[in-house]
Amino acid sequence: MSSGSLVQQFVDYLRFERHFSPYTARCYEADLRQYALFIHGRLAGSATNLDSVAQPLADALTNAPTGEGSGQATVAMTTEVPQEIDPLTPAVQTRMVEADAMLVRGFLAHLDSLHYSSATTARKIATLRSFHKWMLKRSMIQSNPMLLIRTPKQAKRLPKAMGVDQVEKLLNTPDARDTLGARDRAILETLYSTGVRVSELVDLNRNDLDLGSQAIRIRGKGKRERIVPLGTHALAAIRHYLTLLEPDPRFASVRTASLTNPSIPLFINKGSGRLSCRSVRRKLDKYLAQSGLDPSVSPHTLRHSFATHLLDNGADLRSVQELLGHQSLSTTQIYTHLTSQRLRTAYNQAHPRAV
Repeated sequence: MSSGSLVQQFVDYLRFERHFSPYTARCYEADLRQYALFIHGRLAGSATNLDSVAQPLADALTNAPTGEGSGQATVAMTTEVPQEIDPLTPAVQTRMVEADAMLVRGFLAHLDSLHYSSATTARKIATLRSFHKWMLKRSMIQSNPMLLIRTPKQAKRLPKAMGVDQVEKLLNTPDARDTLGARDRAILETLYSTGVRVSELVDLNRNDLDLGSQAIRIRGKGKRERIVPLGTHALAAIRHYLTLLEPDPRFASVRTASLTNPSIPLFINKGSGRLSCRSVRRKLDKYLAQSGLDPSVSPHTLRHSFATHLLDNGADLRSVQELLGHQSLSTTQIYTHLTSQRLRTAYNQAHPRAV
């Protein structure tokens, strides 16, 4: 994609003015490039011949929630957008600026023909809303066609949480005798101990860790930072991982770099680089299979489990909100439904006149 394209300008706005993470900005970009591919097909007289291209661009992705508790799904880009496939021709960009509600509805009908879920469609509508608001703000368009577009209704889904015994089983699965096994255990312990998003986890640097204060600095959405305490098990796992990492000859470059640059990644891959979100998901899938646990569990499930278990054990909602990095308390309140359900189940089982 050319650096001056309409979509790239919008992505730059998200990154540098709205302070979206690279991960989130690329998700918006994937949606807009699929929209551009649809327009490209329309201008060429056929949208269906682009299905094989559109799906890999926007759907070769992993699932993770955006508005936590909203039941909506988002995507984490797992593959680079092929540079040789560039639908953002001048004609397509002109049509994006001149788009009316009929064109947008045509795109949504095309998504429906590909059997997209209502959650995925809602996410793409949200992307288009942001895109058109940005164009309107910059006087690129005179009216916003998205005002005529309704978001499809979605069934409200409670966030999934693991039981404490299931979490324990998962955390004990990696073989911590090896550096990479110790790293994986430290990753899982950190996810559960802090409730961080997987994108926040892979963004952690060595100097974000404060072993003395037993806490870690998290850079969250919108460039907001928060300090989150680390439990003793997570601290022990991280210390053990770093102890094995330092003398390991496979990671000598990291040891050398740490002398001059403390901002090296906390969790590194085999090549001593920063782990990706997808890599963390693959590691989790491996340990879920080894432990015989539900394969649909994701890194975000550990975040849900973190919040649910805190509330189950008496933590107040405001504290959980701060730990999770939620901007709105209403986002955190979804977890109270889980704890209420558990209380009702316990009440029904224990009280002689409950049922």
